[in-house]
Amino acid sequence: MEKFVFNTTPQIVLRSGASKEAGGIIGQRLGERVLLVTDRGIRNLGLCDRALRSLKGAGIDVSIFDSVEADPSIKTVHDATEAAKAAGVTGVIGFGGGSSLDVAKLVALLCGSNEDIDGAWGVGNAKGPRLPLVLIPTTAGTGSEVTPVSIITVDDDEKRGVSSPIILPDIAILDADLTLGLPSQITASTGVDAMVHAIEAYTSRSANNNPLSKMLARQALQLLGANIERVVCDGMNREAREAMLLGSMLAGQAFANSPVAAVHALAYPMGSSFHIPHGLSTALLLPHVLRFNAPVAATLYGQIAPDLFPDLACQHDGQVRCAAFIDRLAGLLQSIGLQTRLRDVGIGEDHLFGMARDAMKQTRLLINNPREVGQADALAIYKAAW
Repeated sequence: MEKFVFNTTPQIVLRSGASKEAGGIIGQRLGERVLLVTDRGIRNLGLCDRALRSLKGAGIDVSIFDSVEADPSIKTVHDATEAAKAAGVTGVIGFGGGSSLDVAKLVALLCGSNEDIDGAWGVGNAKGPRLPLVLIPTTAGTGSEVTPVSIITVDDDEKRGVSSPIILPDIAILDADLTLGLPSQITASTGVDAMVHAIEAYTSRSANNNPLSKMLARQALQLLGANIERVVCDGMNREAREAMLLGSMLAGQAFANSPVAAVHALAYPMGSSFHIPHGLSTALLLPHVLRFNAPVAATLYGQIAPDLFPDLACQHDGQVRCAAFIDRLAGLLQSIGLQTRLRDVGIGEDHLFGMARDAMKQTRLLINNPREVGQADALAIYKAAW
C-alpha cells in the first residue's frame, strides 16, 4: 500500500443560501471580533450583506477589509494584517474569489503567530498557530477554501506561495446563490481553472499523488464537464452553479494533496507581469502544456478523457484518445468564449523569453509535471500559445 498524507478543511457546508446563516454555522468558533476580508466589487454588489447581518445577529463584531485586488500584493497582506491587529480580532473570514481567500489565510496566520512572512514562503515553512478561519468563495474555480496554499505577488512581480496545512480553514461555506449571475467570462475562466486543478492533480508526479486525490479529481471533472457550458449560457441556473461549486471544491481537495504543475507555473508570469486573470492564463496554456506532456502522459490523459467528454470512452486506443481529449479541450475553450492566443490578451512575442525565464522560478510546481520542463521547453510552449 502506498504511503500518503491527505489534509483538507474539517467542515464543509454546501447549501444554497448558507451565507445568510453564517452566524449560526460559525457560532462561537471565531470569537467575538472578526475581520472579514473581501474586495470592493463584492462589497459594492452587496454579496456579503446577508452574511454580515447574520454574523452581527449572532453577536459577532465584524470589521471589514475590502481592499483586496486581483493577484494580491504583499502590501495588501500587510495592510489587512495591520487592520486585523488594530481591531483586536479573534478570527478571520475570507469572502470572495481566490485572492480574498488567500489574503485571509495569511492574515489569520500572521495574526495568530506573529511570524515573519519571509520565513513562511515555500512548502511547510509556516509555523503557526493561526487565528480561527472561515472561507466563503464567490466563484467556482480556485478551490482555495480547501487548499493549504496562498499565492501572493511580491515587489518584483514574482508570485510566491505559502503552502502549509496550518492555513487550511476551520470551515468552508459553499453557497451557490453567491455565484448566480456571475459574468460569463469570469464563469468560464474560473471553471477552466478548476478543470486544470483536477487534470494536474491526477497526473502530478508528486510523491504524495494518492488514490483519494485521483478519485476526487475524476469526480470534479465529471461535474465541471457536464455543467460549464450550462452556467456560461445561463448564469442563473442554480443547479448547475452548485455543481460547479462542488466540482471546484473537489478539484481543490485533489490538488491540495497532489500538487499542480506546469500549466500553473507558466501561468504565473502572465498574471504578475501582465495582470491576466489567473483562470484565463491557465486556459490559454492548457492545450499546449498537455500536448508537450502527451509523450509521457498519454495513458493518464486517456484515463480522464471520458470524465470530461463521455463519448471518448468508445475510443479504445490510448494515444488517439489522448489526442482527441486535448483537441476537444481546445474546442471547449473556444465554445465558452475564452481567448485562445497570448496575442489576444496583449502579450507580445518579444515578452515570451522573459516569461520563460520567470516561469523557471516556480520550482515547487515544475517538479510535479509529468515531463521535465526546461526554459527552452517553456519558451516553446509560450510560442505555441502565442
